[in-house]
Amino acid sequence: MINHTHGRQDAVESALEVEAGRRHTHGPAKWTLAALCVGWSLFQLSVASFVTLDAWRARVIHIAFALAIAYLAFPAKKKSKAIDYIPWYDWLLAFASVLSVMYIIFDFQGLHQRPGIPLTRDIIIGLLGVAFIMEASRRSLGLALTVVAGAFLAYSMLGPYLPEIIEHRGYSIRRIVDHQFLTTEGIFGVPLGVSAAFVFLFVLFGSMLEKAGAGQYFINVSFSLLGRFRGGPAKAAILSSGLTGMVNGSSVANTVTTGTFTIPLMKKVGYPAEKAGAIEVAASTDGQLMPPIMGAAAFIIAEFLGITYLDVVRAAIIPALASYLTLFYISHLEALKLGLKGSPPDEIPRFWPTLLRGSHFLIPVAALVISLLILKQSPVASAFNAIVILMGVMVIQSPLNAMISKQPVGPAFLDAFTDIYHGLESGARNMVAIAVATAAAGIIVGTVTLTGLGLRVVEVVEAISMGSLPLMLFITAIACLMLGMGLPTTATYIVMATLTAPVIVTLAGDSGVMIPLLAVHLFVFYFGILADDTPPVGLCAYAAAGISGADPVKTGIQSFTYDIRVALLPFMFIYNNEILLIGVENFWYGLFVLISTVGGMYAFASAIQGYAISKIGWPTRVIMLVITIALINPYLLNAVIKLPSEKIYAAAGYLVYAAILLWQWRSIRGKSEILER
Repeated sequence: MINHTHGRQDAVESALEVEAGRRHTHGPAKWTLAALCVGWSLFQLSVASFVTLDAWRARVIHIAFALAIAYLAFPAKKKSKAIDYIPWYDWLLAFASVLSVMYIIFDFQGLHQRPGIPLTRDIIIGLLGVAFIMEASRRSLGLALTVVAGAFLAYSMLGPYLPEIIEHRGYSIRRIVDHQFLTTEGIFGVPLGVSAAFVFLFVLFGSMLEKAGAGQYFINVSFSLLGRFRGGPAKAAILSSGLTGMVNGSSVANTVTTGTFTIPLMKKVGYPAEKAGAIEVAASTDGQLMPPIMGAAAFIIAEFLGITYLDVVRAAIIPALASYLTLFYISHLEALKLGLKGSPPDEIPRFWPTLLRGSHFLIPVAALVISLLILKQSPVASAFNAIVILMGVMVIQSPLNAMISKQPVGPAFLDAFTDIYHGLESGARNMVAIAVATAAAGIIVGTVTLTGLGLRVVEVVEAISMGSLPLMLFITAIACLMLGMGLPTTATYIVMATLTAPVIVTLAGDSGVMIPLLAVHLFVFYFGILADDTPPVGLCAYAAAGISGADPVKTGIQSFTYDIRVALLPFMFIYNNEILLIGVENFWYGLFVLISTVGGMYAFASAIQGYAISKIGWPTRVIMLVITIALINPYLLNAVIKLPSEKIYAAAGYLVYAAILLWQWRSIRGKSEILER
């Protein structure tokens, strides 16, 4: 059995601290920060269960906890001398930031009695609150989101002095602060509401699963199942990252969690360092595609569009499965090209004992899935119930293991409650960046609603794209990648969905193409995810390179070539909504769509990699690209050459694909027979 839990967790925590610039606190400061984190988790659990609190107050307290922890956990400069202690001014900033946002609760009745006519006191405190949120964003996320939010605030004030196409009448500081801070249109709007109501519980669930040891369990099961196959460690990395991503929601955390084990194994069987790191990066990045968490975006999409969370999950399931299955295929092609084998049998744990040994970890996960998909309970109730069940599993797990190994039961009980405590702390720490990002992104959303920027963006994009839908989508994709290099996925999605999603739908409608708004939101979300491994920034690539010892830029470039398949899918489901199961009510037809999508993605992977069963030349690669379109979106080909049914193109695509594979197989077999003679 593979067991490096403690060492691996230390590596994970160290990597995350370095990546995030967190302080290494000691003594009373450490315990104060831990108490804040645990208090935040307990508050969120209480609001989800027995405490009744209106949405605005819940959002205020949510961001108050996040601000306090942000100022205490993140120094003003990442290379500051104050990395090992908390200076007095950060204690003061933490206290002042909490007071500034809690003012809304302190004077809740007064603010309700004077809507739109704030007092001077309201404006001063609101200005301080906005400044505190932007500084917390800079500390915990870097400068990018702060600059973007600041640019939108400047746009609100400088409207009359801007070019005619984006000018507006301009707003006073009083009006801006009132809109952004004293209403639920800006900072305390939908993004922060989703963070407070839904996202926290799912992130907490993922953190507690990791503390319980489920992350190591997923890796062990994946390796025991796939390690013996060609390039097995890479396939195990993909499966374990997919399982972790279902409950994690962070691509960087996923990379360091699974990569500390899988990357050395991939290198051991012969993968070059860049490719080992790149496969882990691609698998971890795609973890945000996997329901139920989807990097927090599933809940925000549902709130923005006024649809149910399950509608978003249903639409995302085929692209997520197709993406992961294709990455399995890519890892297999790389193993073929490199002539790799699997890991030695004596290094691979037995599957069934490994699966059964940690099967208790599947109980809370199964409870979450059943509650969401079968019992149709709300995401809040489902996550809360799963957390309670997980706590029960953790309390039983340690004493039971102690009894089996004939160790004292008392200390084991203490260990169980210690793990729960650390899970509550870890969940809150992992939420800080998300909460602050959604609050800062709320400034951007508020600016759009205040100034009517969305209508002006329509004119700008229409002028740049010249009314061409493909060009418009390409511009949006590039903008998402560029913005996502400096922003977390959630913030990138909020910004781009606010600005561009309505634009694409409007301009597509003007040209006679009807695109569901859900498809556009997922389009933006997918390209926001891709930014995590896009050079030259690519935080995931840097994290993986730190483990593999490879060059981070080369790792990022390699992982981006693997993830080009993810860039293809959004363009395909914009034109073929069946990939999102929109309009698909029959299970068997949905299965056909899944098989066709996966087949098309396999053909695309072969075209990009230049390999199928053996190496393929450029003419065959071009044919593979045509097969890709025929299988994933036959409607495009049918629009060029009309046939009685677009399914004829899909059938032809399968036949040609099978013929190519058969021809390659016979060619290899013939060469082998000649060599034997």
